Amino acid sequence: MGEKRSGPYFCGIDAAMDVIGGKWKALILWELEAHGIRRFGELRRGLPGVSEKMLIQQLRELEEDGIVSREVYREVPPRVEYQLTELGTALNRALEPLGSWGRDRIDRIGADRVHPVNA
Repeated sequence: MGEKRSGPYFCGIDAAMDVIGGKWKALILWELEAHGIRRFGELRRGLPGVSEKMLIQQLRELEEDGIVSREVYREVPPRVEYQLTELGTALNRALEPLGSWGRDRIDRIGADRVHPVNA
């Protein structure tokens, strides 16, 4: 992967945002929390609008940061599965209050919600 992201940081929020920054990472975490182990195609279907290239990039960064684990099964056709690590589960718990705040905001402003197709 590219250059390892390792600071320096101004504060804990800065360090956390380094791991979850970007449009898709928090949604990948949510998808894995909601559904457990997911294959690449299942993740892609659960996150409408994400490109294959972006999903691969975001998963690699989350794997590099120890948030997601990737298991490759040597079979034909090859199968790759992703799941949260203990760090990923802890990160999701830390994000729960932010998610609650966001749900309240959705209700407050009357925004539409996306309802992804779950495979």
